[in-house]
Amino acid sequence: MKNNRFLSILFICLLLAVGVSAQNTVKTSVPDTIIIPVVPDSDTIGIARVRNELAAAKLNEANMRMEIELLKYQADAADSLKQAKQMQRIDSLRALTPGVPVVVTGDTLFYLYAKRGGYTPQQRAQMDADAIEELGKRFNLNPDSVYIESTDIVTDIMYGNKVIVSFTDQDGLWANCSRDQLAAKERQVIVQKLKELKEEHSAWQLGKRILYFILVLAGQYLLFWLTSWLYRKLKVRIQKLKDTKLKPISIQNYQLLDTQKQVNLLIFLANIGRYVVMLLQLLITVPLLFSIFPQTKDLAYTIFSYIWNPVKSIFWGIVEYIPNLFTIIIIYYAVKYLVKGLRYLATEIDSGHLKITGFYPDWALPTFHIFRFLLYAFMIAMIYPYLPGADSDIFKGISVFVGLIVSLGSSTVIGNIMAGLVITYMRPFKLGDRIKLNDTTGNVIEKTALVTRIKTPQNELVTIPNSFIMSSHTVNYSSSARTYGLIIHTEVSIGYDVPWRKVHQLLIDSALATEGVSADPEPFVLETSLQDWYPVYQINAYIKEADKLTQIHSDLLQNIQDKFAEADVEIMSPHYMAMRDGNESTIPKEDIKPQTTGTGSTKPA
Repeated sequence: MKNNRFLSILFICLLLAVGVSAQNTVKTSVPDTIIIPVVPDSDTIGIARVRNELAAAKLNEANMRMEIELLKYQADAADSLKQAKQMQRIDSLRALTPGVPVVVTGDTLFYLYAKRGGYTPQQRAQMDADAIEELGKRFNLNPDSVYIESTDIVTDIMYGNKVIVSFTDQDGLWANCSRDQLAAKERQVIVQKLKELKEEHSAWQLGKRILYFILVLAGQYLLFWLTSWLYRKLKVRIQKLKDTKLKPISIQNYQLLDTQKQVNLLIFLANIGRYVVMLLQLLITVPLLFSIFPQTKDLAYTIFSYIWNPVKSIFWGIVEYIPNLFTIIIIYYAVKYLVKGLRYLATEIDSGHLKITGFYPDWALPTFHIFRFLLYAFMIAMIYPYLPGADSDIFKGISVFVGLIVSLGSSTVIGNIMAGLVITYMRPFKLGDRIKLNDTTGNVIEKTALVTRIKTPQNELVTIPNSFIMSSHTVNYSSSARTYGLIIHTEVSIGYDVPWRKVHQLLIDSALATEGVSADPEPFVLETSLQDWYPVYQINAYIKEADKLTQIHSDLLQNIQDKFAEADVEIMSPHYMAMRDGNESTIPKEDIKPQTTGTGSTKPA
């Protein structure tokens, strides 16, 4: 079977080759018009020879035509078999292979399935659509002049000398008809579409479109004028509100916005609203203007898509985000009310209404702040995956960048925060305590997570980082005063001629006469040294108010001077050497009793 098929094909190819050669011979040897030269009547022999050659040529031509017809018949028989196989293959692909539509101004005219001349069906469809649309824009178009011209291999639908669409045998097989039948069918569709395009691009339609264009521009101008008019009216109404309904907005004692600033703000917002409305009007009007003319209709759709697509994406994004939004709201309110509960508990402990063994009241608020921070951090960590754009690379990159900046620049800050926590729970001092930190003495007026502020007796405000406090020694005068009683002391030098018991009593009386000195425990006196000319006495007194230490100490010194002057006892500080040569006493004359006279004289050492 295969050998017979091979021999048949070989025979057909030989016949085709012989036919083509014969055809070329005929075309070469037998012209379409035989020109018989005019010869003299005397040349009868030459004429007879020419006639014989002509008759032989005609016979050869007839024989060749018969051979060509035979070859065509055999070739047609072979083509029919080939077409049957192609039809079977096309029928198997028809359900799986979608056709490529030829779309002109939104209308699908027909479909293409096969390639032609190296062009894909998609390229053919685009070229055919462009040709029809370009032809439809001609003002002198006559759609009925579209005709069909067929060759051996292709059938063309033409207008003048321009090919609109070409169909091959493959196109006919896909359509279950011949290419000529397919061309005749699609010609009617193309003619109808060209009539529509001609009507659309006619002078009458152009005039109407120009009129619509002018009307839209006029409407847009009226909208702009109306928007500006409403803005002016609204501006006047806002200015009248200054004296009627507007009142200053204050936060505590700070006036945030007076009436004039409110008026200016409202006018500014109204002006922004005006421009927003104008922009929306332009966004609607510009696509409408472009859609009037067919040449710019595609541009109108493009401009409208620039407006509509973001709005649509935002709308559907909001709709799709609603479940995540509900989750975020639930997490937020759960953490919010938990923080409120912790705040109530902390305030009760801080006020002393609630007592917990081993938990000091001054720990309550700092502990609350720590837990609040942790809860909010936990809330952010839970909400983060539900935020819009959390999965995007940009969002992740920004998060990493912020985290890197915080980690690099917050080492000192973190150290101060940790030191602040340690200070809080170590309780070395609290607000209002009089402390001494290295060379700085004063009252603690503020404690933060980062720094501690101290006010000195000279009203100097000193800010100290918490990390520095952790590395320094701290003396808390207030804590000692509350617990044990803070001891203040000072030294005086009295001559040996005065009995020490008298001196002790005078110093104790001076301490008890000082405001702020406690009577229980009683002040006491220590003798710290015996110098060459005098002993040194130290008075020690208990006080409960450490923040008044400086003032109490000053009052004590004043009382010592008064008591010793009243007792006619000289204070030998600073150093004096008594000559007893009749010089006047160092005791002020107004403090000397009338019955005594100071005979001793002192002389600075």
